[in-house]
Amino acid sequence: MTVASKAETFATFADHVSSGKAAFFQSAGIDFVFGRREGPYMWDLDGQKRLINCHCNGGVFNLGHRHPAVVEALTKALEQLDIGNHHLVSQQRADLAARLAELSPGRALDYTVFGVGGGEAIDLAFKIARGVTGRQNILSARGGYHGHTGLALAAGDERYYAPFGKQLPGFQQIPFDDLPALEAAVDDQSAAVIFETIPATSGMPIPVNDFFARAREICDRQGALLIFDEVQTGLGRTGRLWAVEHFGVIPDIMVSGKGLSGGIYPISATSFRAEYERIFQPDPFIHVSTFGGSEVGCLVAMKVLEISADPAFLAHVNEMAAIFRDGFAQLKLSHPSLLVGLRQLGLMMGIEMVHEVNGPLFTKAAYDNGLLSIFANNDPRIAQLLPPLTIDRPLVEEILQRVDRALGQVGVMMERMGTEGNL
Repeated sequence: MTVASKAETFATFADHVSSGKAAFFQSAGIDFVFGRREGPYMWDLDGQKRLINCHCNGGVFNLGHRHPAVVEALTKALEQLDIGNHHLVSQQRADLAARLAELSPGRALDYTVFGVGGGEAIDLAFKIARGVTGRQNILSARGGYHGHTGLALAAGDERYYAPFGKQLPGFQQIPFDDLPALEAAVDDQSAAVIFETIPATSGMPIPVNDFFARAREICDRQGALLIFDEVQTGLGRTGRLWAVEHFGVIPDIMVSGKGLSGGIYPISATSFRAEYERIFQPDPFIHVSTFGGSEVGCLVAMKVLEISADPAFLAHVNEMAAIFRDGFAQLKLSHPSLLVGLRQLGLMMGIEMVHEVNGPLFTKAAYDNGLLSIFANNDPRIAQLLPPLTIDRPLVEEILQRVDRALGQVGVMMERMGTEGNL
């Protein structure tokens, strides 16, 4: 493959992929073209810039880039397999679904249908909920994000669907972690309530301890299904295999993705209680996904689960999380006028700052200081901090040092903006 220059790549990308993205990154001074990648690191195309990946594409790279065991799983799978045929019975899909059932919250989700991306998996979750309840209404949290496909898009904020037309009927949003609003909204016409366990796009708000338990009670009382979107929070990100395990609640349907791919082969999963499988029995071909649950991808996902469900691996995540927690307590003392604190559950972290311009400024400052950290789109006061779960103590300490420098840079920019009257 011929390696183009950065300038050539930006020009071709602008001409044939997205002129808007190319212009945005160039105007922001982030002229980075994804080149070599390994473990927690990613290099610019020309090799001159190295970043520690603290975004991980929302959890795709939970195990870092090109984890050797995951790469080996794909390589071995390709010696005998390909994607398979979604119409036929598959040992690889059967084995992966059985393993997901064993590892599901409360071992209660016996069936899984596979997709390629999170949006596709969310769409299916809604279809199942509507099919088994005979109802249409879906309730989601304002500021949340469930994907860009049809039904998933309708469950998100207006900004995501408005450029393409009106919201589909049957969708309603309420504030996250608001029990009175939830109680008022769920009724006998509600098919399902869906929550991201920790809404990343909203800046990682952590719900009060009994919110999900009360949501479970409300849904049970009204006959609605409770869906958890674990596309970003699952697979060890929060220090447990599934974030919902922190809250002692068992969902009716759970969606996983991103990290299930190992960053190597796309796959997502919609897992649900056994009694809901009846919706597929009259016509088992009523829902298909050509590339969902590809057989080579299933073997990748099995390796991801083997690594992520290991108690020693999860203990390591919590150990690294404790170092971050203590480090941010010190950073708050160093940047009292800027840093509010760290929103954290395991290594699902959001750096909370005082002003909505701080997140975008931090994204640029982090880049200048060798970190990839993206601000939360629906709460730009928050910068997402999602390092690979495989990082070690020296790298955590290095990240904290780089965050310290980035916060200092943001403080200088804020002072300059205040002097110039731009705040």
